[in-house]
Amino acid sequence: MKKVVGVYNAPNQHWVGDGFPVRSLFSYRGHEKTLSPFLLLDYAGPTDFAPSHQLRGVGQHPHRGFETVTIVYKGEIAHRDSTGQSGVIRSGDVQWMTAAAGILHEEFHSEAFTRTGGTFELVQLWVNLPAKDKMSAPGYQTLLNDVIPKVPLPEGAGSVRVIAGDYSGHAGPARTFSPMNVWDIRLSAGSAVGLPAAEGWNTAIVVLHGAVQVDRQTSAREVQMVLLEREGDSFMLEAKSDAVVLLLSGEPIDEPIVGHGPFVMNTREEIAQALNDFNRGRF
Repeated sequence: MKKVVGVYNAPNQHWVGDGFPVRSLFSYRGHEKTLSPFLLLDYAGPTDFAPSHQLRGVGQHPHRGFETVTIVYKGEIAHRDSTGQSGVIRSGDVQWMTAAAGILHEEFHSEAFTRTGGTFELVQLWVNLPAKDKMSAPGYQTLLNDVIPKVPLPEGAGSVRVIAGDYSGHAGPARTFSPMNVWDIRLSAGSAVGLPAAEGWNTAIVVLHGAVQVDRQTSAREVQMVLLEREGDSFMLEAKSDAVVLLLSGEPIDEPIVGHGPFVMNTREEIAQALNDFNRGRF
């Protein structure tokens, strides 16, 4: 079984634009080796927003060299990007955007959610691209709730929504550039379940709600992350209360990481080129 490396607390909340109060559970500045291919995770909410006539969110901004994965738990997000893609994602939906060679993107609370207000909760995950794919054409995957397999866990322990990768023969709809599992797990209080985690892969357990115990000895509560060693091919997860957990596991991309704001490349020269291309309107 995989051993626990550590349990990590989220730092204090900060705002991204005026619509996303987030806590960053990890970033590539500090976890670049132990969490590759995952670069960053921001957890927004849950936050209650009052009804408004003014859209809240983040205006047009660039990305290059990686993918953004937005998992909506509550609320609605309207998005639009420079490839012409636009739409609204709601509770249970996932937006998997490949920035790659460069994209301009904006995201706001939807008009309907803005008018009614309510509870807002989402996760945005940054996923690195291998060097050979960083300058691929940008793309977009809409993964609606009804196309994401929801697989029951043994003995009524809960369920796994397979966003990417595979669980128990059920493949997630996301197309990825490197092998990984992204699972939205719901656990019932008092349950225990053994889960697979590939040998040699980096694995993190992000607790969004409730309290769990990993491998019968390490406790974690909401808005904490448990990092596991690469060695081993499984782990035990016990729910001390009803819990919502995001499991991230992937084959490491053992390449240099150089980041600057919304750009993540392999060298400083590539970052300089990204800045130059953006400033010259080439995205």
